[in-house]
Amino acid sequence: MSHMTYLEASVVGLIQGVTELFPVSSLGHNVLIPALVGGSWADNLNVAAPESPYLAFIVGLHVATALAMVIYFWRDWVRIIGGFFTSIRDREIATVDQKLAWMIILATIPVGLVGLAFEHEFRVLFGKPIRAAIFLVINGLILYAGERFRTRKSLAADDEAAAESEPVPVRSAVADTVVMAEAGAGPAVAMPAVAAHASGQRAVKQQESTRAVQADRRLVKVGYWQALVIGSVQILALLAGISRDGVVMVTGMFRGLSRQDAARFSFLLSTPVIFAAGALKVPDLTGPLGSGIRGQILVGSILSGVGAYLAVRYLMRYFQTRTLTPFAIYCFVFGLGSIIYLSVR
Repeated sequence: MSHMTYLEASVVGLIQGVTELFPVSSLGHNVLIPALVGGSWADNLNVAAPESPYLAFIVGLHVATALAMVIYFWRDWVRIIGGFFTSIRDREIATVDQKLAWMIILATIPVGLVGLAFEHEFRVLFGKPIRAAIFLVINGLILYAGERFRTRKSLAADDEAAAESEPVPVRSAVADTVVMAEAGAGPAVAMPAVAAHASGQRAVKQQESTRAVQADRRLVKVGYWQALVIGSVQILALLAGISRDGVVMVTGMFRGLSRQDAARFSFLLSTPVIFAAGALKVPDLTGPLGSGIRGQILVGSILSGVGAYLAVRYLMRYFQTRTLTPFAIYCFVFGLGSIIYLSVR
């Protein structure tokens, strides 16, 4: 592992950050790509090797991925964590933030327990490239089925979310100045462009915060039992090739969530799981397994964090109007192509 190059660390870090949020399986890609490239990549980046330092490396990158998600959703996490502590203080679960906090906790328990108990077995059995490719094909079929067989309740939830997300017109101070001048209301006082821009940015942020609160109100309607069911499917993501966010979104839509709300719930659910998984591997990376590659770990982590932030920012807008189908096609084609290539080479 001391031979991991900065190029390998950079590619793996960027892939980890982006594919962890896209519904295409980060672990599947990090197993398949070294095998497809071959040579030193296949030797250095073997996730199924005994006491694999590569596994510790890619799971350790989860810390950077989770931090990027916390940064993006920081306002939401402030509300959710506050709801958790006030529920303990008041000994009741009444508000939206309190309910959502406990839904996330409840939904995280199954994958946490299974991951702690069987992570090694899952890695040894299913961390092989050909098996990752097969599961990537299956992931594509899951995503396609999720869109093809959506329930009426989920489709109706799309309309509800779209109606509540209608943009509120935002007037800038500059526009008001122009109107006053044209109306003959006296000399217009020009407002600095920077101040006007800042005012517009604050208005946009306020709209985003309002939409987030509206989304959380819709999410808590599914209840604790449904949250447990949705969260439990994260266990499938322990199989290289199955996307955590993909299966959670599909299950959420099957349970009546809109696509947009299913994506939001998926990202909120995955944050503590990703962070915990990465934190558990940090001691490995600071010990003998990380010897000689700590510079590469730093570079990979930075790129992973940047990739994750850009990915979640893009996807939160993407799923407002678009579907999982392109990702389904990608997983099916890439997975099938990998099976053929790995079988005949």
